[in-house]
Amino acid sequence: MKKNAIILITGLWLSCFISVVRGQGIKDSVLSLRSPDKNITFRFRQKVEAGKRTMHYSVDYKNKPVILESVLDLQLDNDLSEKAMALKVDQHKNWCENLLITGVYSSRHDTTWAPVTGERAMISDHYNAMNITLVKDDNPIYVMQVQVRVYNEGVAFRYYFPENPKGTYYNIRAENTEFHLPEGTQAWFANWAQAPYYKLPLKNWPGESERPLTIELPNGLFAALGEAQLIDYARTKFKLSADKPSTLVTSMFGGAQLISPVGTPWRAIMIAEKPGDLIEHNYMMLNLNEPSAIANTNWIKPGKIMRVMDMTTNDAKTNIDFAVKHNLQYILFDWKWYGPAFSFSSDATKVAIPDFDLPGIIKYGKDKGVGVWLYVNQQALLAQSDSLFAVYHKWGVKGVKFGFVQQGSHRWTTWVEKAIQQAAAAQIMVNIHDDWRPTGEQRTWPNLMSAEGIRGNEEMPDATHNTVLPFTRYIAGAADYTICYFNKRIKTTHAHQLALAAIYYSPLQTLYWYDKPSAEHNEPELEFWNKIPTTWDETKIVQGTPGEYISTARRSRKDWFVGTITNNDAREIKLDLSFLEPGKKYKAAIYSDDPSVNTETHVRVSSKTVNSKTVLKFALLPSGGEAVYLTPEK
Repeated sequence: MKKNAIILITGLWLSCFISVVRGQGIKDSVLSLRSPDKNITFRFRQKVEAGKRTMHYSVDYKNKPVILESVLDLQLDNDLSEKAMALKVDQHKNWCENLLITGVYSSRHDTTWAPVTGERAMISDHYNAMNITLVKDDNPIYVMQVQVRVYNEGVAFRYYFPENPKGTYYNIRAENTEFHLPEGTQAWFANWAQAPYYKLPLKNWPGESERPLTIELPNGLFAALGEAQLIDYARTKFKLSADKPSTLVTSMFGGAQLISPVGTPWRAIMIAEKPGDLIEHNYMMLNLNEPSAIANTNWIKPGKIMRVMDMTTNDAKTNIDFAVKHNLQYILFDWKWYGPAFSFSSDATKVAIPDFDLPGIIKYGKDKGVGVWLYVNQQALLAQSDSLFAVYHKWGVKGVKFGFVQQGSHRWTTWVEKAIQQAAAAQIMVNIHDDWRPTGEQRTWPNLMSAEGIRGNEEMPDATHNTVLPFTRYIAGAADYTICYFNKRIKTTHAHQLALAAIYYSPLQTLYWYDKPSAEHNEPELEFWNKIPTTWDETKIVQGTPGEYISTARRSRKDWFVGTITNNDAREIKLDLSFLEPGKKYKAAIYSDDPSVNTETHVRVSSKTVNSKTVLKFALLPSGGEAVYLTPEK
């Protein structure tokens, strides 16, 4: 075989048909890769038409189509770099049209790892991989790989540029990766990260849709299209193809200027027979990121947090006392504590409001076991982040909430990632707010505790929206929904709000967002929030359908916390407790909506003995919910 057509294949799980044309490498090749459990098949093919090559792929699950034949393509323009460095200038209209396959390498990976915080104690990272190496046939300094991983949970691929021997730069103008879906597919469309969701066919969208994008296929399967390891690139959303029906295309927020070696973000396609499995398998997004870069993580402490609504020394101490009473680990001082948040003249190392003894508050909290978080807007972060986090660490601050961050462009993507790393260097935890969403980088930087990028209780959405979120936004990872309890504007019942603390995952879980300590009157049902942790050993989606209802069970050590919510409609629910350890009895504390209970929240607290064979029956009110705390009987 000619040297430009050398192919290395290892492992029997990679099957392919390859035809070799003398002097032209591997032509019109079909390569396939299967998941470890053999259920998912990824196929790659490079077609040659009129002397031009185009890369395609498809994905099947148990012989059912998930992604029909779709184009893989990048649009690059390296003209300025090539001229400046006296290199050959590429003349091809489509940069990928003269790529020649020169090698295919396959491998297998099977490990487990323990997250610092998470929805489960251990995570399996098990996949089969294939790296397809391609070279421009008229300029061998340009090498590109299509890197593919096939998990039991789904498929991921990306474009990767090894180190360029001539040092040229890569100016990516657009990524034209397609997702051709079966006719009749529907998607949960959201136009921006904090938008409401609409279930739409793949026609006449009012703009582009956020990622992850959860879809329902006409063959009964569910899938989620995601973006992972977005650290040196522009964010992409999904848009409808202008000329191909039932086809989505990645849409970049501007271009990306890259230096090799570098890879684009992973395009992830999670696949499931039940929508709840997408939630249980969302660790796939973490697996597409590098292991933790923080050697000592002892300072990263998950917990529950509430915002101090009135920022005075007395109010802060009152909130700390409330936090002690209700087993909250943190309090937050929100924006403007250091001055106008949108002004570069504000100094985020100086308190700018009267009657606010921040050092005294931090000490008072420390003495009572309650840590302090500070809000800092992007203007101050941009101007001061090189030294700001070290100052806060010296003060004893535990975390920083990034506010109103710019997002989407290559510039702001790399800036956010740098700020997370700067915070880690000073042992500061991070919560990023507004339109930004994580892409699994919390595995690499576990000081990233949570992020907004969600339509939560700042907007007070209805119960139907709340039942969509676990199947959509939460596939990307932890989200700061800012759960409330006493505020009169909530559009759900109080048991619904209680249950959200078990359904919505965030190792930094905001509770009582719009509430003040004075609103509490020793409501007995608050014991559910008092006892619930924010990081878990095991997570089970017992049942659920996006937009209708969900029951989520999470285990911490031997205790289980279960949340069930319905949409805007009343609903009868059966909760099967078969996830409990067989042969053991548990005490179940049940928190239910009951208008006859003579409190402002109308939540009844009852208890009963249950086991793994028990099925609890709930009659949920419209926009209602049910919370259950299960602990083994002695």
